Amino acid sequence: MRSLKSMGQTVYMGGVLVGAGIFGGLADRFGRRLLLIMSNLLMAVGGTCAAFSTSFSMFCVFRFFCGMALSGIVLNTFSLIVEWIPTRVRTVVGTGTGYCYTTGQLILALLAYFIRDWRWLTLAVSLPFYVSFLYSWLFLESSRWLALKRKPEQAVKNLQTMLQLSMKKEMLGCKSSYTTLDLFRTPTMRRMTLCLCAVCFAYYGISMDLQKFGVDIYLIQVIFGMVDIPAKVVITVSMSYFGRRPSQCAGLIFAGVTIMSNVLVPYELQTLRTSLAVSGLGWVSMMARLGAMVAPMVLLLGEYVTWLPGFIYGLVPVLSGVAAFFLPETLNIPLPDTIEDVEER
Repeated sequence: MRSLKSMGQTVYMGGVLVGAGIFGGLADRFGRRLLLIMSNLLMAVGGTCAAFSTSFSMFCVFRFFCGMALSGIVLNTFSLIVEWIPTRVRTVVGTGTGYCYTTGQLILALLAYFIRDWRWLTLAVSLPFYVSFLYSWLFLESSRWLALKRKPEQAVKNLQTMLQLSMKKEMLGCKSSYTTLDLFRTPTMRRMTLCLCAVCFAYYGISMDLQKFGVDIYLIQVIFGMVDIPAKVVITVSMSYFGRRPSQCAGLIFAGVTIMSNVLVPYELQTLRTSLAVSGLGWVSMMARLGAMVAPMVLLLGEYVTWLPGFIYGLVPVLSGVAAFFLPETLNIPLPDTIEDVEER
């Protein structure tokens, strides 16, 4: 059963990995709004089919599609938020959006407590995405993306709809077509991409096996979500006063040291904002999902060496925190629109 669980998690995260690469590139080509609509529909249909699957193989196939859809939803939602929100309130709005994920995690624990059958639970968490699919048609496409794709009339129309009657920066004369390879062509973009890959690789780990804490799974799920609330408050204040880079470094290193220090406890007591924006997000997100795919496999090492998974989960964030030190600071800085803007900074 443990091996099947690890396999299911790995297949799901494999879908997230593939989706990050596919939907990231498609969003920069066809727009954030269209891909967000498609992703919501894919999540709804994939989750519904997974709930009625008749074999583990069929379940894994549809969960793979759900993983792909998750990447499309996260990447394009984040891009639309960042590209519409003014720089001065970007941190607060981004953190507020993060609380939506926290709230969803708490609701999931409540639903799982009352709906014990996995089929009905899967169906229950999939049905809301049909509603998301319907209301996502009301979203406006990013004017920044429209301008870069040389659609100024629609860009201005959307800006007027959002009560923003003029663009702050001329974007119509820049290159409007990029590929993922452009993330590595220039020195600054290459350094940023590699550092972000390292940071995102450390994103998953301990959350993949909450049962090992020896506490009721529903209670630990609630605790895991509640811890996120003060954490986001602290990191919001830190980013607003000290900047993103030191906050990212400190957060990752602190997490890594904490996890590794837990290894010392006896086991019995252990219960980028450019015209390739979404392509870049998709690429670094792929690294996060690659780490998530590896995480369940790392847990299996605990059956041979009990302290090894904790040590690995602690070491990776520390190394990632060091890599984050080489990222540029973005506090109160307008988003760059092109690779040229990134290189000139």
